[in-house]
Amino acid sequence: MLLERREDFFRPFRELQREIDRIFDDFFRVGPREVSGRFIPDVDIYETENSLVIEMEAPGLKKEDIKITVEDGILVISGEKKVERDEKKKNYMVVERCFGKFERAFNLPDYVDPEKIKAKYENGVLTITMPKKEEKKKKTIDVKIE
Repeated sequence: MLLERREDFFRPFRELQREIDRIFDDFFRVGPREVSGRFIPDVDIYETENSLVIEMEAPGLKKEDIKITVEDGILVISGEKKVERDEKKKNYMVVERCFGKFERAFNLPDYVDPEKIKAKYENGVLTITMPKKEEKKKKTIDVKIE
């Protein structure tokens, strides 16, 4: 009986440790993630002198599978990576590729011109280029020290 109580005492700590391990595993995982059965493609976002750029890895998709919308200052990329395998014909030992619907949403800065956003999909990478408004382009001014 005493052993059972000790076992119960440590149970929450073991559960906490498992949750911490899961969080760290998810954080350091490289490549697309799958959360609650959803495929979430990874993105890189960077800024150039004239635009803001999003690059999203989406291998295995066709451009028809991807939808990009802008509404109320929010850019939404959505789509679906469909399962294209016949599980009856193959005896899978490992399945690591993620499939399913995805949606990524990004708040656009006020200096982006939403009317001029362009996208291209090539070799499994979606590149969205968002030009800056002319009046908002960064301008560097050298300040003289007296």
